[in-house]
Amino acid sequence: MSKQWDNNHDYHSFANTDEVRVKHLSLSLDVDFEAKQLAGQVELQLEFIDKQSRELWLDCRDLTIETVESNAQQPLAFSLDKQDEILGQRLNIQLDPSVSSVLIRYRTSPLAQGLQWLTPQQTSGKKQPFLFSQSQPINARSWIPLQDTPKARITFDAVVNVPQGMRAVMSAMNDAKAPLMGQFSFTMEKAMPTHLLAIAVGDLAFGELGERTGVYAEPEVIDAAVAEFEDTENMVEVAESLLGPYPWGRYDMIVLPPSFPFGGMENPRLAFMTPTLIAGDKSLVSTVAHELAHSWTGNLVSNATWRDLWLNEGFTTYFTNRIVEEVYGKELAELELVLENGRLQEAISTTELNAQTLPANMQQQDPNEAFNRFTYDKASMFVHDLERRLGRETFDKFLYEYVQAFAFEAITTETFVDYARQTLLKQHSQQLSEAEMLEWIYGEGMPSWFNEPKSKSLDKVIIALRAFDDGASAKSLLTDGWRVHHWQYFLTNLPQALSHEQLADLDTTFKFTQSTNAEIACDWFRVAIRNRYETVLSAVSDYLVKIGRGKFVKPLYSELLKAGFKQEVKQIYSLARDGYHPSIVVMLDQQLL
Repeated sequence: MSKQWDNNHDYHSFANTDEVRVKHLSLSLDVDFEAKQLAGQVELQLEFIDKQSRELWLDCRDLTIETVESNAQQPLAFSLDKQDEILGQRLNIQLDPSVSSVLIRYRTSPLAQGLQWLTPQQTSGKKQPFLFSQSQPINARSWIPLQDTPKARITFDAVVNVPQGMRAVMSAMNDAKAPLMGQFSFTMEKAMPTHLLAIAVGDLAFGELGERTGVYAEPEVIDAAVAEFEDTENMVEVAESLLGPYPWGRYDMIVLPPSFPFGGMENPRLAFMTPTLIAGDKSLVSTVAHELAHSWTGNLVSNATWRDLWLNEGFTTYFTNRIVEEVYGKELAELELVLENGRLQEAISTTELNAQTLPANMQQQDPNEAFNRFTYDKASMFVHDLERRLGRETFDKFLYEYVQAFAFEAITTETFVDYARQTLLKQHSQQLSEAEMLEWIYGEGMPSWFNEPKSKSLDKVIIALRAFDDGASAKSLLTDGWRVHHWQYFLTNLPQALSHEQLADLDTTFKFTQSTNAEIACDWFRVAIRNRYETVLSAVSDYLVKIGRGKFVKPLYSELLKAGFKQEVKQIYSLARDGYHPSIVVMLDQQLL
């Protein structure tokens, strides 16, 4: 890039955190399902970094600011800057030396990008509406005026008023036994990044998984969720053995309606999960391990800007694999690593070389674009390479000390590099050189010494793939005992071009189009669509209307467009759009409309 960027500056926030910092916020909100609106107030407790500062700059998006006053209940002058398409607006508040907190009364927009309002028909129970948030990366500002940057960690408390008979939960300490009388109180006393602020309101039941673990879900889903996630307490214990005591008290989850745009979201004390994980055989629960792993790498040690996202996702993806290995065995961990590398290799083949570094150089772009295979999977391969070079025992010691060194802090890529220079490179110079570390982090593509992960468990799949490619019928393939991961590898490694006869043979034999496993269905649909196998289009339409997870919907729409199904895309999207989360709609509108 020609421009010299300040790597300590968060280009996705207007906040003047170097002068004034919000340390605590107190929320009081009314949830209005009819107006699709949160209305109320937030009090922001301030810490002056620069004692001479007379302005507070906050991040907003589509908020109606009604009044701003000081802790002395005096009105404070404020103004809103012009709307930026990506960042929203800057809220400028004039301060005087006596101000220690500001109270802002405000309302959200029905179109707030960080909130999704579902009608009763869009829920499992069909009786009550549902609300949930998605604040990461920069959508907290669409439901709270605040310093929306991971650099500014906050504690918070909240009072939330909802219709009687509904339950509200937040990324805080939740009381599963609180009566459904219309008001809920929350406290989060541990400082966390603002993108981890979360709220959900609906008809919610609770299922206990262990002494400090449980899951919330709609009553129709709760039993399946408890069965699928029953190993969570064990996962917490395994994670603690690697990175030290679990730092957040409880690890509860909530299974959201299908429109939730991610696999999971690591909101502390209440991780959000997609219902597409409930496959009935625990084959997809590595996402639970992933969100749990974020409790240390992401929530405890955070990225300072969205350029540094790899510090969250790379270490967490590695750590997830370690939890899976301990709980479910080495074979599954190896399979997941191979599939992870498959996703990475696909991205390498379709991404410009200068975008294939660990830091996501998105300073002038939508930070949602930072969530890619390089910040996740290339970064994970880097961490796996460190383990390989140092040996597991030595690397585990480094990982533990790294997390303890930066607990409750937000760090940049350069902070990590400096720390590694003082530790890894000094203590293990024979195993790792500075040039090799920098090649992994700042280099484009993969280092020349990278060896792709392998799994002997896939030998049988490779044999089946070769046989099918040589003309064998699907029925003759030896597939007994295959796991979901074997099927995923099979589907993603089929030849690019297949005849309709071959596709019909596969589908008749293995019933891929009817698969209730969202991962297998998506992989199959991609194969079928690229070969214009129109038999699947009705099922693809049902799938895209029912599921709103970005991992699935974005590639499927891309495949449909690439294969020339433009009219079908318009039709499907017109049916599905109202059910998607606003953050996904913003991206899909650009691509499809």
